[in-house]
Amino acid sequence: MSKETTRVGFVGIGNMGTPMAGHLCAAGWPVTVYDTDPKRSADFTAKHGGAAASSLTALGAASDVVITMLPDGHIVRRVILGDGGDCLAKGLAKGATIIDMSSSAPIGTRELGAELQRQGISLLDAPVSGAVKGAVAGKLSIMVGGDKALAERMDPVLAAMGKRFHVGPLGSGHAAKVLNNMVSAAGMAAAAEAVVVARQFGIAPQTLVDVLNASTGKNNATENKFAQYILNNQFNSGFALGLMVKDLALAIEVASACGVSADLSKACLRVWAGAQSELGGNADHTEIAKHVGWTA
Repeated sequence: MSKETTRVGFVGIGNMGTPMAGHLCAAGWPVTVYDTDPKRSADFTAKHGGAAASSLTALGAASDVVITMLPDGHIVRRVILGDGGDCLAKGLAKGATIIDMSSSAPIGTRELGAELQRQGISLLDAPVSGAVKGAVAGKLSIMVGGDKALAERMDPVLAAMGKRFHVGPLGSGHAAKVLNNMVSAAGMAAAAEAVVVARQFGIAPQTLVDVLNASTGKNNATENKFAQYILNNQFNSGFALGLMVKDLALAIEVASACGVSADLSKACLRVWAGAQSELGGNADHTEIAKHVGWTA
């Protein structure tokens, strides 16, 4: 795959998509972007270069590979196949590849892949972990699902954004992502409850976090979320609480399809869904601490 002959499209210039597409430009790929907010696209090209497409069909026509970074699989499907209107598939040529880096439903991804295959278009799923911080640093964990030979061909593009793991056939990347978030959500909620109890008992919150980080209770939240976003009451990590609830629900959907009861994960989802009802889906996911009793 050559940077001189491979045109890359990017759909979704948001908190994650902006730095990700920016790394592609910095790495020398010819990038065309599209967002439902034209100002985002214009701001991106002013800062990073590349081009902005006026429609999804135009983006497809200008691209050999298209990356989608969108809120969920329903939006991804609409962007790719449309509903009788503007969509990528109308512009893409046979032999093109779509890489869905959103957090989408694994089963829906396999269905979408089959439909695209009939049109001569290939699909990889390559969701990410690392949040905005990882996207900005170009150090995301990228979980790639799909044909291994295709994944290897697309690897030079993905390499600009982070570390790649080929985890299995199509849909496996999305399954790995939501299972990762299932573990992450449980760890954060448990740590938040522990910090709230500790303060009530007379232990300073930062002291307990320091103890956890030097002990067996250490997890990503205690290392990278509490001091940075919770104990200082900033709650601005850049990942929405509603998206965590969505990923938990998808993880349980995968577990059910595999015949696994996932009782702990179901209990975890109830906690996070309660937080969403209380705080709203647009609240930062670190605000789960408020739901379990943290106050400024």
